[in-house]
Amino acid sequence: MAVRRTALVTGASRGIGRAIAERLAEEGFDLTLSARADGPLKDTADQLRVHGGRVETASADMADPEQVEALADTHLQLHGGIDVLVLAAGMGTGGELAAYPLHKLDTMMAVNLRSTFQLTQRLLPALRTAGAAPSGPGAKIIAIASITGVVSEPGLAAYGATKAALISLCESITTAEGARGVNATALSPGYVDTDMAAWVHDRVDPATMIQVSDIAELTVALCRLSRYAAVPNIVVTRPGETLWRA
Repeated sequence: MAVRRTALVTGASRGIGRAIAERLAEEGFDLTLSARADGPLKDTADQLRVHGGRVETASADMADPEQVEALADTHLQLHGGIDVLVLAAGMGTGGELAAYPLHKLDTMMAVNLRSTFQLTQRLLPALRTAGAAPSGPGAKIIAIASITGVVSEPGLAAYGATKAALISLCESITTAEGARGVNATALSPGYVDTDMAAWVHDRVDPATMIQVSDIAELTVALCRLSRYAAVPNIVVTRPGETLWRA
């Protein structure tokens, strides 16, 4: 009997995180789902159990280091190991650089970067164990970054800086741990049709945005790669868009 792979998915109650969790459930993963609000998280878990796998929940605020540490420990207690860590929890606020509140930057850095670093650090021994089998797919860390971390956009200096740091962290993880079968990938999409992108609906038609299912499919594809294939960053754009702006 094949051993079921396990995944921890943050930001799993809505948007990109939920779509990824659903695809992983369909692929036969046992899951721990995490988000801040317990109610929507449990509703999501109930819906995903129809796929036949074990789906547990553990609410946590990614801005709180103690809760982040407890989340990692809870997943290991529930599943005994980890094969895939999906970091979809995130926050983003816009504002002009000259007047951007530093307390907002601190919170965004904690959620978008520090929690990723902390979860990776805490789960690294278990990820190394999953990555040790030379014939297996290895362990995967998949973080939702943003195209704004690759190409700057007016009014998003703080957000873009946190995502650029996240992309760099994924590259560093792969450099440091790839030989042990632990590879990290940052997914850096343009506008995805989620509630976080509602603020641009006046100039970008939601029907033409990248779909959450697109990001979920990329995640599943990464989970199927061998341990010898490292993909540090994937940029996803809408047709006709270019990366570099004049």
